[in-house]
Amino acid sequence: MPVATERQDPGPAAAGVRRSGEPPGTRRPAPGTPGRGRLTGAAPYLLLLPALVATVLLLGWPLVKDGLLSFQNLNMRQLIQHLTEWNGVDNYRETLTSEDFWRVTLRSMIFTAVNVVLIMLLGTLVGLLLARLGSKMRLLLSVGLVLAWAMPPIAGTTVFQWLFAARFGVVNWVLDALGWHSMAHYNWTGSQFSTFFIITVLIVWQSIPFVAINLYAATTTIPGELYEAAALDGAGTWKSFTSVTFPFLKPFLLATTFLEVIWVFKAFTQVFAINEGGPDRLTETLPVYAFIEGVGNQHYGMGAAISLLTIAVLLALTSYYLRIVLRQEEDEL
Repeated sequence: MPVATERQDPGPAAAGVRRSGEPPGTRRPAPGTPGRGRLTGAAPYLLLLPALVATVLLLGWPLVKDGLLSFQNLNMRQLIQHLTEWNGVDNYRETLTSEDFWRVTLRSMIFTAVNVVLIMLLGTLVGLLLARLGSKMRLLLSVGLVLAWAMPPIAGTTVFQWLFAARFGVVNWVLDALGWHSMAHYNWTGSQFSTFFIITVLIVWQSIPFVAINLYAATTTIPGELYEAAALDGAGTWKSFTSVTFPFLKPFLLATTFLEVIWVFKAFTQVFAINEGGPDRLTETLPVYAFIEGVGNQHYGMGAAISLLTIAVLLALTSYYLRIVLRQEEDEL
């Protein structure tokens, strides 16, 4: 006759129920497999691996090749014959002792400073305007900003070339209609100042949407109670801006200014497409200078050296920005 055996209770720990003395609703998790924890910990790194590999292949390898090229004396004949002539640091020595390099570097810094000041000033004003407009006008202005920002740089440059054309240009036609008859056939790319004026207007026009839209998004994070408290204290518009709005927007303005400095400093398409660095190479910035020396004059090693020196300048600006950010974080602690 079979004997019935009593099944043993696996216990509260295995069943995932609470033990006596524990508050209601408390469940003890069932033990998991040891490998699951290791897999979970490695998951973020596995997800980042494709992006890391793509970055190394698309950015790291060309940078290494550029670094090797900067220590070579390479022209078109040697490039065709696959000859490699190492010349040490001669390219860097020739570049750093050249007056043209330092003149272009100073010009690039002044050009960057003027553009960034205009971009941040006008972009901030447009962003604050978005925060004050009604929903319909805000949507209309936002659509216009997005369209301007989404336009490819070369397409925007082509439009500005049409606008400022000496013959049949819209700008000259408008100025002539307003009574400035001397501007009827004015050549905007004939002088250094007027060429830089076109490039500056183009870059500022392309950059304002990024600053304005992001600044408007930052203003939506400011609690409305702070403005109410400032109004109760008798603060006017300017006082509310300096005591409430600006402190909240300061980190955003700092980060955006840094990004705009990098973007304007390395701008190539707008400067080269408008007049190829002319007239008489008077509007060359460092990226255009590197391209003309390397590709235009077929001094590929020299162009690579100038490119790496440009990267060094950007790294110096990056380190300065990081120091400011770290100092701010230390002050907040």
